[in-house]
Amino acid sequence: MRQAPIGWLFIGAFLLVCAVFLIAPTAMLAVQAITDDDGLTLEYVRELASYRYVTAFEHSLYLSVLSATVGVVAGGLIAFAVLKEDAPRWLRSVVTSFAAVAANFAGVPLAFSFIATVGSLGLLTSLLKNAGIDLYGMGFSLFSIPGLTLVYSYFQIPLMVIIIIPAFEAMRPSWREAAENLGASNLQYWRMVGLPVLAPSLLAGWILLFGSAFSAYATAYALTSGNISLVTTEISAVLSGNISSEPQVGAALSVGMIVVMVLVLALSQFLSKRAARWAVKS
Repeated sequence: MRQAPIGWLFIGAFLLVCAVFLIAPTAMLAVQAITDDDGLTLEYVRELASYRYVTAFEHSLYLSVLSATVGVVAGGLIAFAVLKEDAPRWLRSVVTSFAAVAANFAGVPLAFSFIATVGSLGLLTSLLKNAGIDLYGMGFSLFSIPGLTLVYSYFQIPLMVIIIIPAFEAMRPSWREAAENLGASNLQYWRMVGLPVLAPSLLAGWILLFGSAFSAYATAYALTSGNISLVTTEISAVLSGNISSEPQVGAALSVGMIVVMVLVLALSQFLSKRAARWAVKS
């Protein structure tokens, strides 16, 4: 009973931080998006329907869906390979250590690394060109949506590895043994048991990767200098005055992003609860 006031003190401090740094800024953005000097207006919200901003949302959604899908598939396969019984013990330590570092490697350093490697004059691009393989002549460009997907995959795949490994570990060996005793093949086990069990975790991981890509800014801007229209780069352009001097448009774009992210987080919470049903209690 004596510890209860201390606990409530920390809870109150946490709620205060959320109110000051999350709820209040969101409310300010919402108000700024629907007001001007003359009062309430929907002009800035309607401006989101313009071709430029619709294209920005389309590019952001396409990039997020594509990079999240690549991250889930590749990250899931890597985690599966690392946790196989015949895999070397040191492999998991190496992969998880690298994943922890790579998942947080983004922004300008990541963009520069890829420009120096697979840019139009990058090291790998030059080596392949000398070997008779012209990437850019074949239509590839680092400064495009597919190029951004490749760059985003560098931190999306390691992030998925970190997310999905606990889900693989939670799978009970008795499930495979029971399936084998009933005559199921390895393919049948994964199709009828393994993947259905992992589905909530895979979907939750996909949603988290989607949110990570959708809100990313520094990497895309450093790589393309804003030439590819994304919601985050459009917000930067509006607020910096490169396109418009109306901060209300930036607020409206931000509110649009917040709506998308709230939906993403709500779906993630729902799927996390579904995945928790399969957790192994110690």
